[in-house]
Amino acid sequence: MSTNPVTINWEEKELKKVSLAEGLSLDKLKRLLETGRVVIPRNAKRVSGTENRDIVLKAIGEGMSTKVNVNVGTSKDYVNPEEEVEKAKIAVKYGADSIMDLSTGGNLDETRRTILKEVNVPVGTVPIYQAALGKAGIRAVVDMSPDDMFNAVRKHAKDGIDFVTIHAGVNLNSLERLRRSERILDVVSRGGAFLVAWMIHNEQENPFYEEYDYLLEVAKEYGLTLSLGDGMRPGCISDASDRAKYMEVIILGELVKLAREEGVQAMVEGPGHVPLDEIEASVKTIKHITDFAPLYLLGPLVTDIAPGYDHFVSSIGGAIAGMYGADFLCMVSPSEHLALPSVDDVKEGTIVTKIAAHAADLVKEGQRERARLLDDEMAHARKNLDWKRQLELAINPEEAQRIRNSRPSESDACSICGDLCAIKMVKEFLKRK
Repeated sequence: MSTNPVTINWEEKELKKVSLAEGLSLDKLKRLLETGRVVIPRNAKRVSGTENRDIVLKAIGEGMSTKVNVNVGTSKDYVNPEEEVEKAKIAVKYGADSIMDLSTGGNLDETRRTILKEVNVPVGTVPIYQAALGKAGIRAVVDMSPDDMFNAVRKHAKDGIDFVTIHAGVNLNSLERLRRSERILDVVSRGGAFLVAWMIHNEQENPFYEEYDYLLEVAKEYGLTLSLGDGMRPGCISDASDRAKYMEVIILGELVKLAREEGVQAMVEGPGHVPLDEIEASVKTIKHITDFAPLYLLGPLVTDIAPGYDHFVSSIGGAIAGMYGADFLCMVSPSEHLALPSVDDVKEGTIVTKIAAHAADLVKEGQRERARLLDDEMAHARKNLDWKRQLELAINPEEAQRIRNSRPSESDACSICGDLCAIKMVKEFLKRK
């Protein structure tokens, strides 16, 4: 465990709220924060505006409930900032613990700032998108300067962004491992691809890696949490556990240590596409190499052949990963690999990912007892045929109510069994005895 304490910049009353929400003592929460095993993303600038004073702090990491992030954002092919703001609000309504704005089209500043005003959860970005898109032409990515990259980070920090994805582990060392690999899909991370292309074209080291000390200065100034991106994450099942991925993880472990020494919060991003039997090893290895930094996963997706259903594919992997120690699950929508998600896609993906997070919490140390209270309460409501309480406890009460109303029963049971309801029948005969 790291012996270098991470600076805690929160008020005592804020930490008390978080400790109550997570069901652990305030002292334990502070210890986990100081060692970097837990992070609470919150930019110091987000409390300066009156509209953002009610931001709900979220603790991510060891012993905390499994959190869910939802990505939104415009693309060059479809620019509708109002719709992206609506997606963010819908995601929060259905349980998202954070939002990431990954916009690449239209007025990026306006979209980002509006999302910050409209949601009361932590908001993250990938600043290199704006650094690259600030230049015109097809060579925009490779023509970025290091100043362009760092200026984008600073701009987002000034706006109040709480956490930023920085692909600092994509360096010349991990690039060499990629070149030697037999991957089917070389790089599927957009930010990772930007930096791979930049390094190859400019024959220089990744500025975020080479000037990491400066990145830490900016992060510390604004209270930014670094989400150290997995630019070498596998993009298909066959690429799941190769040297390029683990070389990057080793580098990220070193960067986590440097961040903690400077009092900067850091979490680590992980794969990607991973078959079921490799998830445990992947999660435990990443956690160990990065000194148990909070682990943020996209998926993992456990098969490549389900376009249109990748939110389910991701939730299967996410539940298993959460069981083995993953802390933060990124929502995958039904549109993954196909198109920019709609509002309905975001809603569906958020709900499915929340189910995966809760399934993980049912077996996770530190959360098991609290999570099972909800399931026990649902079991008692079902035993008593208490439909009102069952619907209240449902992850999506609206959908549960819609389905129940669509085929009502003449009895007080559901229309699958009616008066032949197993619960009702046995309960009646037990009474007679």
